Amino acid sequence: MLNFLDQLPFPVLIVFTIFMLLAPFHPMPHVVEKILMLKNGQLHRPIDIFDLVFHLTPLLLLVLKWWLPHGRP
Repeated sequence: MLNFLDQLPFPVLIVFTIFMLLAPFHPMPHVVEKILMLKNGQLHRPIDIFDLVFHLTPLLLLVLKWWLPHGRP
């Protein structure tokens, strides 16, 4: 897993993360829609949960890539 993260360049991962967080651009990004559904207790369908995880995965990879090297010797 660490080798995979080491091979991803930060600029590419940042652009991909921004794109996935904002997609689709109209009428509302899926991440915003799904977080509102989660806040209101309406996030029950498996496709909605998958969609939220799918759109947040690049952000998780970016955080792991930034955070993990700081903890390694």
